[in-house]
Amino acid sequence: MVDKFQSGGVHMELQGEEDLLLVDGYGDGGFRLQGVKVAGSVVVLEDGFHPVTATSLLDLAEDDFASVLAAPNKPEFILIGTGERMNLLPATLRKYLEEKGYPYELMDTGAAARTFNVLRMEDRRVAALLLAVS
Repeated sequence: MVDKFQSGGVHMELQGEEDLLLVDGYGDGGFRLQGVKVAGSVVVLEDGFHPVTATSLLDLAEDDFASVLAAPNKPEFILIGTGERMNLLPATLRKYLEEKGYPYELMDTGAAARTFNVLRMEDRRVAALLLAVS
């Protein structure tokens, strides 16, 4: 599969298996996942995606990670796309994820989306919580 997508100045060209869930594009307040435009922030897992109500790191809550924690195949770690720029998680969320035993990596949303795609193409078990960017 080769898919090209351009949105809000962001262009991604991805190659992979037809049934592999990848982030095809991001920007304009949402994402494109398997050809579907998804408005707002999202959690992406190997077998599906789930909306997230948070629009910023300050809005993130423990409940936003529920779909990751309930995933049948526990991810090795969680990529957290923090928006336009990389920022740190609030201390309460850092503590929550550490107590649950979930390692995480923080990066801006674009980097998190690209990293998710690369790791999924390597057949790694990874989850991504991506905050939407304009």
